[in-house]
Amino acid sequence: MLLDITEFVAKSIGRWRSQRSAHHLTFGHFEAVESEIEIVSLSTDDPAVIDLCKSHNIDPGLVVSPFRVSWDGQSDWNEDEVLKGSNVLAPVPDPDQARRGKLLRDQGYAETMAAAGDYTITEDGTFVLVTGYDRAAAEEKIWFVNPNVRCRVSLIKTSAVSGVVTASFSSEIRQGVKSEQ
Repeated sequence: MLLDITEFVAKSIGRWRSQRSAHHLTFGHFEAVESEIEIVSLSTDDPAVIDLCKSHNIDPGLVVSPFRVSWDGQSDWNEDEVLKGSNVLAPVPDPDQARRGKLLRDQGYAETMAAAGDYTITEDGTFVLVTGYDRAAAEEKIWFVNPNVRCRVSLIKTSAVSGVVTASFSSEIRQGVKSEQ
């Protein structure tokens, strides 16, 4: 199952129902989050994609398969907290290795700032993203069980990458079944 980033993004497009369990080791707390996630394709000339590229000093012509992720969720930890937002993401593949590259984000996962992470797609089709931030580092892994079920593991580590602050697992089920491919 040798995927490149274009194929991985294409498989991800759609509406997903997500159940995430997160262990916040710093606080000694467990959190359950239920979310609706929508992933939509963007054109490479979309103004949000162009702005994202400019903010990272990247030629927009290098971007493939940009997309927007929007989410709306609720947590059992703080019921008043709004878990809603969206993020523009733009993959920039390595010209020499089709399954590696940079992933530009207008908002990071571990810190709310623009971020660029390094991605790799493993031979078994797992998307691995490592992103360094000012005060933390994030490692995410996403893989498909089948076209309508995907799993995601995320670790937030200290900036020295010596300790794990948060560990989470999400199972995501496509809403509106996509046929087997």
